[in-house]
Amino acid sequence: MRGLVERFGRTGFAAISSVIWLLPMAAWAGSADLSPIDKSATPSIAFGIGVVMLVVWLALVASLGRFPVSKRQRRFDIVQMSSAEKRWTLACLAFALGLIAWLNGAATVDWGPLGSAIAAGKIGPILLAIGLAVFLVAMVAGVVLTWRRETEAYHRRPST
Repeated sequence: MRGLVERFGRTGFAAISSVIWLLPMAAWAGSADLSPIDKSATPSIAFGIGVVMLVVWLALVASLGRFPVSKRQRRFDIVQMSSAEKRWTLACLAFALGLIAWLNGAATVDWGPLGSAIAAGKIGPILLAIGLAVFLVAMVAGVVLTWRRETEAYHRRPST
């Protein structure tokens, strides 16, 4: 753990390690709507695992202060980030969350009725499909653009 904290800094390690509770919670959110239909789906198990892993993650984050960290440049150390880096990183995270939300929706929705309605030439479903495609393209383009801008801001950061 000391090596990971040294490599990523306290902030970066906390962000990366948050995946240990984020994934079970995402599984719970994705399966919660299936439980009434499919009685074999038990979202309470994923929720329980997520809560336990959240407690483990909080203990990890609380213990980060005891690890010494050398003074050097770290890309995702909030203390070292310029305001431009923070702004572009936040924008990139917002677009990434939008993309993840789109993917989660795409994975959990039955697309059969939409395909049938589009094949029947109904304008509402066609506009919905176009809107979903535009949203997907906007999220991907947003991630790419903001990541590039964040990288440029990082390279302009003065050395410590």
